[in-house]
Amino acid sequence: MSETLEPAAAETYASWFAVLADPTRVRLLHAVASASTGATRVGDLATQLGISQPTVSHHVKRLAEVGFVSLKKVGTSTVVAVNETCCTGLPHAADVVMGALTTRPCCPADLPVDVSTRSMTDADLPRVREIYAQGIATRNATFETEVPEVDALRHKWTDGHRWVAEADVDGERRLVGWTAVSPVSARACYAGVGETSVYVAEEARGRGVGKALVHRQVTEADAGGLWTLQTSIFPENRASIALHHAAGYETLAVRSRIATLDGVWRDTVLLERRRRED
Repeated sequence: MSETLEPAAAETYASWFAVLADPTRVRLLHAVASASTGATRVGDLATQLGISQPTVSHHVKRLAEVGFVSLKKVGTSTVVAVNETCCTGLPHAADVVMGALTTRPCCPADLPVDVSTRSMTDADLPRVREIYAQGIATRNATFETEVPEVDALRHKWTDGHRWVAEADVDGERRLVGWTAVSPVSARACYAGVGETSVYVAEEARGRGVGKALVHRQVTEADAGGLWTLQTSIFPENRASIALHHAAGYETLAVRSRIATLDGVWRDTVLLERRRRED
């Protein structure tokens, strides 16, 4: 028997879909979410979409009521900012309602032909640390603020589940990314559960390096006896969330204000991938 949708979840999802039943609100949400900064003024939205400012104000208030956007007064203007968690929560709701989560993909397809992956060695750790530092600097990859020393990295990850990617950059073959699995507990019952990380060097982003790494990560995890992979991603990092969804990870929850980074409360999206039964 298939699982049923809980009444509370159905009520929440229905409120989201009801607000989006108006095409003007759909256009407004798209315009705000597509803005380069993720925020824009009510007056600018009115000009962009060719509708009156009072109409924009009315509809963004409805969007704010269910949490799709936030509103902030700046001088005489109202600034509308997208709630990044809705970029994950809304697609997840649609997947749940349509039963799409019962047919998860296995792993990313269309892998880049110019990117190769291999096991990480201790000799790779200084370069791995450099790429880790680049990710930390973005403030959208991890709550970590200090780059771990090489020796700490050497003992951080599960044996047999750390990988690097190599690609040609400026005429030479370079290590351009890494992925690794950390144990979530020392208890034997959790031996098959791991916390995953994926980092790509600045100069190699947008080339499919992350896709190649996650493909290696999940296929090796399946073959190596790991039955659950989990990860937490900042909702602002939409590309990483999409990459993990393509690898069969499901969004379990948005953890609101889970911790602070640089004194600011941040949300994370909790994702999980379960190994398919044979």
